[in-house]
Amino acid sequence: MTAVASDATPTPSSTSTPTSTPTLQPPGRHAARWLILAVICVAQLTVVLDNTVLNVAIPSLTTELGATTADVQWMINAYSLVQSGLLLTAGNSADRYGRKKMLAVGLVLFGLASLGAALAQSPGQLIAARAGMGVGGALLVTTTLAVVMQIFDDAERPRAIAIWSSVNSLGFAAGPLIGGALLDHFWWGSLFLVNIPVAVIALASVVTLVPESKSREGERPDLLGALLSMIGMGAVVFAIISGPHAGWWSGRVVISAAVGIAALALFAGWELHVPHPMLDMHFFRNRRFIGAVSGGILVAFGMGGSMFLLTQHLQLVLGYGPLDAGLRMAPLAVTVILINFTGLSARLMPKLGTPGMIVTGMSLLAAGLAAIALLGGHSYGGMLSGLIVMGVGVALAMPTMANAIMSAIPPAKAGVGAGVNGTLMEFGQGLGVAVLGAVLNSRFVALLPLVAAGAGSLPAALGRTRTDAERTAVQDAFASGIGTSQLVGAAAVFLGGLLAAVLLRRAERAGQEPAAAGAQ
Repeated sequence: MTAVASDATPTPSSTSTPTSTPTLQPPGRHAARWLILAVICVAQLTVVLDNTVLNVAIPSLTTELGATTADVQWMINAYSLVQSGLLLTAGNSADRYGRKKMLAVGLVLFGLASLGAALAQSPGQLIAARAGMGVGGALLVTTTLAVVMQIFDDAERPRAIAIWSSVNSLGFAAGPLIGGALLDHFWWGSLFLVNIPVAVIALASVVTLVPESKSREGERPDLLGALLSMIGMGAVVFAIISGPHAGWWSGRVVISAAVGIAALALFAGWELHVPHPMLDMHFFRNRRFIGAVSGGILVAFGMGGSMFLLTQHLQLVLGYGPLDAGLRMAPLAVTVILINFTGLSARLMPKLGTPGMIVTGMSLLAAGLAAIALLGGHSYGGMLSGLIVMGVGVALAMPTMANAIMSAIPPAKAGVGAGVNGTLMEFGQGLGVAVLGAVLNSRFVALLPLVAAGAGSLPAALGRTRTDAERTAVQDAFASGIGTSQLVGAAAVFLGGLLAAVLLRRAERAGQEPAAAGAQ
């Protein structure tokens, strides 16, 4: 790849003449780049945590706000769907108007929306606040990765992206633990209040440390494309969420699915013909990019859906409190930290290659999900082994996929590229929550139609029971539904790993053939 500096317009304070550059500092390397990486990783961690931290509050939200399962799913999905719908526009805006500027705006919006979420008094208010957080999160996700591309050169960029990706993995795993610790001492609104001081500190650091950069020829944000993508994804996921309750062939579900598919088709057609598309379709001609993104979607699908299911299983079936549930999710986070920060992934890369790393990581993630489904239905012991295996798989696969995606994108398009990556990742997570939640509800209702149908949640179904035997039957049916959902997620992740490896292998072979021909 070409150096990012050649495609960016840095502020005067971020550049220096050759005579003023320290002799020990290679030209083009920002002196405070590792400190900047630490700052943006903190901001990124906050965004990722809010994808999973709410899961442990599901019982509290059900009781205190009167939220149904569908309400809870929308509280989770409102954040990810709005974020995924706006990521491409956010990336375009960062490239056009300045990545530092958009990073600062994102921190302000994220902090204000977090305050609104903490003060919400109804499910509708919380859903709206979570949507607002998604707007700020979209700017943060795209600009943090774009800044990494900007301040690191070719030699250091893979390591920097690996650290950034490790923070993403850590956020997915650590969310339940942090949420459980807060809920053990405070009310559910504390999950959002903690974002405010983090946003303030990060904002001050960004203004002070991060250099400004933007593309020399900016592109106008594609507002119609953003609208079509949000309508399409929102309608499709709404249909998936509503299916178990309203019936898969009900008018509401069929119309919603039709609107979603039509909007996504219009979005694709619009992007092919608009002069300044939000989504550059040329990215999808790169097999390396497609392979890595395909794997990323399925990892997000499995992780997002799994966190949604596991926290409910630990609290509602096995009877743990919020903090205890979070602590029992900790082995996943600890495993990710140990694998990524000891450099094991970097040492394995030369031996296995990108396709081998991705298929190995995703196979381990699938095996962990299957182990939880088959061994962890009624005890934590069986679940523990699955969490550790999942952690190894995530630690191997996620940094490799992020590096593969960004290495296929010109540095001048860093914001747009990060938007493409983030959009598909967020969509995968939201779809995982919706699909695996729908599988859970369908299985639950099928096993206990007279009790579970129309109950809306496990606590509501338990409220209809009169004897200990009936209560046990409801919990067993719910556990069976979770197990079925985990197996569905495992199958999707495993097949996604195979697909990603095949595409990446073909891309490598296609690149080797011209090189061999040139050598002759």
